Formats: sequence, C-alpha cells, structure tokens
Amino acid sequence: MAERLVGRPAPDFDMAIVTGDGKEFGRKKLADYRGKWLVFFFYPLDFTFVCPTEITALSDAYAQFRDLDCEILGVSTDSEHSHKAWINTPKDSNGLGQLNFPLASDITKKVARDYGVLIEEEGVALRGLFIIDPEGELKYQVVNHNDIGRSVDETLRVLQALQSGGLCAMNWKPGDKNLNA
Repeated sequence: MAERLVGRPAPDFDMAIVTGDGKEFGRKKLADYRGKWLVFFFYPLDFTFVCPTEITALSDAYAQFRDLDCEILGVSTDSEHSHKAWINTPKDSNGLGQLNFPLASDITKKVARDYGVLIEEEGVALRGLFIIDPEGELKYQVVNHNDIGRSVDETLRVLQALQSGGLCAMNWKPGDKNLNA
C-alpha cells in the first residue's frame, strides 16, 4: 500500500531545470517555493502526444495561477537537455515552444518515487499532479493513467477551494459559500 502524502510535508526535491524560454539551466528546490502555492506535476516523457497538450494548457493559464499566488513546475524523468530541445522545437513539429514555467529533470527517478508516481518497470512517471501550500504541506494529489490528460479548470478550482479556507461541498466553485462545520 502506498504511503499517504496528503496532509503531510511534501517530499523535498532539488532538481536540474531548464527555464520556460528554453535558454538557461538551473536548479529548483521545494524550498524555492516557500511562501507560495505550487502546482507540481509529473508527466511521462518529452516528445510524446498527450504531454504537450497538458504542459501548454498550463502555460497558457499561467497568469491565472500567478493571480492566485501560485507557481507551476513540471517534471519528467527526461534530462534537462531533452526538456530544452523540446521547448526549442516548434509546436508544429511536436515541440512545446516557450513556456511560462520551468521543466525539471528527475533523471534519477528519486522524486517520482518519493511522490509515489514512478512506474518502476518503465522508468517513467504517471501523470501525478500535486498542490503544495505556502508552508510546504501537500494539500492535493491526483494521479491519472498516462493515456488521460488532466484538467486546468479543475486544478484552478481545487486551488481556489484550498485557498478559500473552509469546507467546500461537492462541485464547489469560486464564489460559493463554504460549509459550516
């Protein structure tokens, strides 16, 4: 049985990244996001088919996340060099084009393993999405089969529900009242 992560400190990480413009390499640690919300998502591989739809949709919605004091970090088990090549490949050639957030390399597969999304026999991650609060507590996780993309709208809704500070009923939407305990 997998260890429960939600409601506990998010597993720490320190990974090589390429910036969203595909020009610079660097590193990102969980501590870099202290004081902000973080949407931290795993995808299986660069240069695939479902992954670019998710990554570019999140990048297109980046301003909405920033307005909610939230950063985004994508990660796969590919190298930062592969990420750079994918960002610098035009969209009409199965590339990403420029992004509004960095992509991280979990080439050692440690972070995917720590977050419980590594498919050991394939060496790739499932589509895991995690929302981490400003204090570093993991507040939300969803893991999809690799054939199914995630929803930007649902991710935004959940982030806003978490930020509402109260109990949120099924199908809660921003502007709805919270439940009384």
